[in-house]
Order: sequence, then C-alpha cells, then structure tokens
Amino acid sequence: MAFTDCMTPTDLSGERKGMMRKNWRNRIRFLLKTNPSKSILHLMQNRAYRPSADDVNQWAQSLDKLLSHKHGKIVFCVFLKSEFCEENIEFWTACEDFKTLTSHKQRASKADSIYEEFIKSEAPKEINLDYHTRNAIIQSLHEPTATTFVAAQRKVYSLMENNSYPRFIHSDLYKELCAAARGEGKHI
Repeated sequence: MAFTDCMTPTDLSGERKGMMRKNWRNRIRFLLKTNPSKSILHLMQNRAYRPSADDVNQWAQSLDKLLSHKHGKIVFCVFLKSEFCEENIEFWTACEDFKTLTSHKQRASKADSIYEEFIKSEAPKEINLDYHTRNAIIQSLHEPTATTFVAAQRKVYSLMENNSYPRFIHSDLYKELCAAARGEGKHI
C-alpha cells in the first residue's frame, strides 16, 4: 500500500461513507469489548479528536510513527488483540512507562510487576525472550535501573516491526481506516 493510498479521492456516496465510518467504529468497539484493556479503553474514551487522513498515511511510514501517534497506537493494539499477540505492545508500553520512573521504590515495584506479567516463565502475558535476555533481567531485578528491560524491549520492538507491523499495514482494518479517511475528506 503506497503512502498516498489514503489520500486518493473516492466517488463513494455520502451514505456509503457513513456506513464505512460506522463499520470501523463498531469493529474497534467489538474488538475492545471481546478482549478489553483498561489503558486502551481509557484512551478511547478520552480522545479529543479523530485521526486525519495524513495521520493514517504516516502510520504506514514506520512503526515509530504509528506508535508515536495516540490513535495509531490504539488501532495497532486493537489489531494485535485480533491476532492474539497484544502482549508485545503491552510489554513495550510498560517498558516505556518504566523508563520514566525516577523513584527507586517505584522502579522496583514496577520492575517486579513487569517481570510477573511478561517475563516470568508461565507469566499471564509471557513474551518470547531468549534465555540470556531473560536471565539478565532476573539478575537486574535486585537493583533495577532505567535500562533493566531495554534489551528485551528492543527484541520485542524488532519482532513487532518485522512481523506484526507489516501485517497491520496490509490488514483489512488499516485498509478500512484508509477508506474512511478518503471518504470523510479531512477526518475519520
């Protein structure tokens, strides 16, 4: 899909455009209800505006651009949930939050919760890590620093960038977003 695919004009009727927007919203609501995530629901309820066609186009440029846009990240989360691999984006997000902590007490608590939720063998949302990366994290849990999860976060990011992200860009969900952006003109 080319960068400008969302920008090309369309000859859809007003009724068809409205149905496409409604279908997109219903699909996201359904996916969120079938596998809810508090953080995603919170973001969806508090959104101030909808992504523009330019925003949707930029998401196809790189995973960085997608994740740096609030709505792009939400839609990517919804896509990952539909593929049953949302643990990767949830871990990546938890690591981003972890890096901002300055208090040793907060950092230790958050490190333990990240370990319990994503790293530990048989964790509820266990991510796929090699032995050495997992072991390095376990060793650093005694005195966690802002870099405790950096290697694991890089591996998960690379996995998303090389596997999940290309599937997202070629998915029906992304194509529907592009179509909705074209149909509405400025905003979805």
